[in-house]
Amino acid sequence: MSTATSKRELDHPAREEIRLEGVLHALSDPIRLCVVRDLAAAGDDELSCSCFELPVTKSTTTHHFRVLRENGVIQQVYRGTAKMNGLRREDLEALFPGLLDSVLDAAARQAARVGGDTA
Repeated sequence: MSTATSKRELDHPAREEIRLEGVLHALSDPIRLCVVRDLAAAGDDELSCSCFELPVTKSTTTHHFRVLRENGVIQQVYRGTAKMNGLRREDLEALFPGLLDSVLDAAARQAARVGGDTA
């Protein structure tokens, strides 16, 4: 069972707690999908929350990151005062082989088809 041990540690589900319906819910929002696409483009690099230019308020941005984290799509850790974000690609691939790559490919094709980003 997942638990945060201090205020600076964020709660994440353990791999075995990640559910398909939660992942699909997290990926169903255009803003969250944009975040996941940016993280995928970054590869193994972590990105701070401030790296994302999203067309929503700071509190809404926080909500979107929380949905992604609580559903096991991203890992968030504090590095100094920055909250760093990375995809949980290994966990998602182990649980749902090919899902993340399929969603990212479909999102890229959609963006090319409709012009621009998904958000």
